[in-house]
Amino acid sequence: MNTTVQTLDRRFSVAPMLDWTDRHCRYFLRLLSKHTLLYTEMVTTGAIIYGKGDYLGFNTEEHPVAVQLGGSDPADMARCAVLSQERGYDEVNINVGCPSDRVKNGSFGACLMAQPDVVAACVKAMQAEVDIPVTVKCRIGIDDMDEDEDFTRFIDIVADAGCDTFIVHARKAWLQGLSPKENREIPPLNYPRVHRIKLTHPELSISINGGVKSLDETKAQLLNVDGVMVGREVYSNPYIMARVDAEIFGDDNANTISRKEVVHKMQQYIERQQGEYFKPWHVARHMLGLFQGQAGGRIWRRYLSQNGTGKSPDPDLLMNALSAVESAQREIEEYNGQKD
Repeated sequence: MNTTVQTLDRRFSVAPMLDWTDRHCRYFLRLLSKHTLLYTEMVTTGAIIYGKGDYLGFNTEEHPVAVQLGGSDPADMARCAVLSQERGYDEVNINVGCPSDRVKNGSFGACLMAQPDVVAACVKAMQAEVDIPVTVKCRIGIDDMDEDEDFTRFIDIVADAGCDTFIVHARKAWLQGLSPKENREIPPLNYPRVHRIKLTHPELSISINGGVKSLDETKAQLLNVDGVMVGREVYSNPYIMARVDAEIFGDDNANTISRKEVVHKMQQYIERQQGEYFKPWHVARHMLGLFQGQAGGRIWRRYLSQNGTGKSPDPDLLMNALSAVESAQREIEEYNGQKD
């Protein structure tokens, strides 16, 4: 298979973030940008094949959306790729970057940087069974691997197996001595290393990940690579995505949705959810940063945190939080008017 692979616009994407980029988060982010490529949080092949939950569920509104798989057995990876394609995902991505202990102990994630032949076997097995793109998200190395020689060798071997798209977190992962959180912050960023891979492999699609915090930085990176993947900045300040379609994708017809409109649409989304275990907080926790840098931003976060959890959460959580924000904004405007 893989003879009619679709082309996805990868200029801007949101990173897979464990415990964060679930279906509620992705629905929220899709309201802000039509074109951004969204990724699921990593899901293991074991969970998909043997788990009792629906680990591949998503909202149809999320497209374009990719699933990220964690695993290292080619047969299992191929089976899960088929299931992902059948469910309607636009891409299946192999996790070769996560440094957590549970990932390392399961022989997948960043430790696979040292096993490019295993990753290559997974790529071949998956591409033989599906038509959607099979991509790899990796680091520039792990532990004592050479960032130039060993990283280039990894790219060459996996590319020779048929993978033409890599998303590269421009940091090493130190599997000995650093926690997953520290691995996102302490190893220095090496953007030039990723840029050189694009120069030496112009036929490959190379996206860069790590440390990008603004659309201006995104534009600067796009001078050297094909795409930029942003993670924590989007999560803490999601409204930066409201300008992505116009500024990054060049969509002249893009309409910038207001924060108020987002709140109304997400309140309606909450009201459509079913299940005895669902709580508004499952959605609201992804929206804490919506008013980042705005008057009333702290009031918004505090109201959601205090009223979205517990045994009797506020069913009109988002609308009431918005009212509190707007009340605070009016008071500030009146105060400033009196000063003038």
